[in-house]
Amino acid sequence: MTQKLLHNFMIDEHIKNALKEDIGYGDITTDFLYSGSDNITAQLNTREDTVVCGLEVFKRVFSVLSDKVVVNTFCSDGDYVNKGTTLAEITGPAREVLTGERTALNYMQRMCGIATQTKRYQEAIAPYNAKVTDTRKNTPGFRMFEKYAVMVGGARLHRFNLCDCVMIKDNHIKHAGSITKAVELIKRNLSHAHKIEVECDTAKQVKEALNAGCDIIMLDNMTIDEMRECVKIIDHKAIVEASGNVKINTINAIAATGVDVISTSAIVAKAPVIDLGLDIQ
Repeated sequence: MTQKLLHNFMIDEHIKNALKEDIGYGDITTDFLYSGSDNITAQLNTREDTVVCGLEVFKRVFSVLSDKVVVNTFCSDGDYVNKGTTLAEITGPAREVLTGERTALNYMQRMCGIATQTKRYQEAIAPYNAKVTDTRKNTPGFRMFEKYAVMVGGARLHRFNLCDCVMIKDNHIKHAGSITKAVELIKRNLSHAHKIEVECDTAKQVKEALNAGCDIIMLDNMTIDEMRECVKIIDHKAIVEASGNVKINTINAIAATGVDVISTSAIVAKAPVIDLGLDIQ
């Protein structure tokens, strides 16, 4: 289901630019060693445990280079596999397979890393109803792939970009004069289809945001006790989001306060790159 987020018409231009960056005017190593008639078969293997993510992007890299490259996959995005697992087999012209190898691996290694990191964070709060979500701390130009990987890892998505949802932060509040005034100004022009979220640092701000009619209230960098108090104040009248100081060893205690959503940049910005390899048979 999540695979539908990455349509070919969306990703092909990104892949073409990545290939242009990597290939330049030609792969002078491969082109001088292999003829145009040479064919090879290679396996995509994982060298560590991982959540599989990015198989269709991996395949698309080779499709952009040549329609003669065939990629057969042995698993699906979202599968958790162990070190040494063969994820796919690639057969086709040696020049296209080897020239596209690094770009294809770069996409998938990054996406697998994010999906794996996300799964760890979501599983850490399994006893609770809270959902982990990402932030806008993305790699410029790579957001749709990172967002997709977050979903494959089992978490929810925060706003994709600035036009998805209103998020009133401290600088906005300072400019407007108060949370109440900021909300009033925005509601004058806001579409009925958009929600309003306010970033709150104190219980006093939470009460003001609630009275102003906000849809989502973010508890920003609060202590566990402060979050617990604010959850009681809100009392299901708005979606409660916790953010700030979210780590793998703190997220369970945050979820136990009763918040609905826990946003963290760690599932993307601090995700490791999974070691994958393309091994010629």
